[in-house]
Amino acid sequence: MNPRVIGTVRSHLVSRDQCPKYGDTSMPPVWIELAPDFEPAATDLQVGDAILVLTWMHKGDQAVLRCHPQGNRKLPMRGIFSTRSPDRPTPIGLHAVRILGREGLRLKVHPLEVIDGTPVIDIKPDNATLQGTAEFSSLVNPDTGQAILSAARDGWLRGLFAGFNGNVSMRQGERVVITATGSAKGHLGPRDLAVVDLATGTPLTSVRASSELAVHLEVYRNQPLARAIVHTHPPKLLALSLRGEGPLLDLPLFEGRVFADKLTRVPAHRPGTPELGQAVGVASRDFEAVFMDNHGLVCRGETMTQALGLSEELESLAGIAMRR
Repeated sequence: MNPRVIGTVRSHLVSRDQCPKYGDTSMPPVWIELAPDFEPAATDLQVGDAILVLTWMHKGDQAVLRCHPQGNRKLPMRGIFSTRSPDRPTPIGLHAVRILGREGLRLKVHPLEVIDGTPVIDIKPDNATLQGTAEFSSLVNPDTGQAILSAARDGWLRGLFAGFNGNVSMRQGERVVITATGSAKGHLGPRDLAVVDLATGTPLTSVRASSELAVHLEVYRNQPLARAIVHTHPPKLLALSLRGEGPLLDLPLFEGRVFADKLTRVPAHRPGTPELGQAVGVASRDFEAVFMDNHGLVCRGETMTQALGLSEELESLAGIAMRR
């Protein structure tokens, strides 16, 4: 009995002879066209997700029980269950891929080495990526994850983070990837990243998000240009604010005027509260940097480099202001 088909692969490969014996990352991506009936099941699939695609290898010979591995007759025959041959009693293919694009019910994935017209019988999240210390969650795009880890490390090296304070995030479609609570920013690993739903804040991974999640969510919700956020506790800027000597960064320097115009401040609110998140979110509509009195600095950017770079500029100017 054939399983229920949920979609079809649209591939440049048209015959078994053209298919590589193992996943070939040099191949172009292919498309999976899902059947309309399964639209509700695909609602949460997003670009960047790691998924397992199960196919029905309809051209396979279901009578085969032994074969030459990789079709190489110079190799001794082996039982079919110890090979990945498409010829097998139940010809189910298992493919670890990432979603590179999405157009409605069409998913662009890579690498998937099956012939055009191959039926798709199921899709699952690739939770196996959580088992390796060098792998990100199936919900974290590797480029996003690496950008967060690198920014946290760079900020720590520049003294913007100390110990376990601060947090870093990036928007990934309708999700937010953010550093975990209690994580040391100078020593992050893939398991220190949490994923939450942007609209509701619902956690999508078992990793607990930073206590300042509300700030990040409100900035993304209020400012469509925000794609990355860096929240630091910059010692010079904090020390300058405690002097209470008027506006922050009131310097007769060209750079001072340029960057001071990007900065505003909000009154003190208890960290981690909705009130703080709402105050910073509203301020982010007009400013790229928000100083939270008695707490720290939040910088947004269209890229992680912009967000971190603005944090560095403001801390550098604070150092100059303190020496006046």
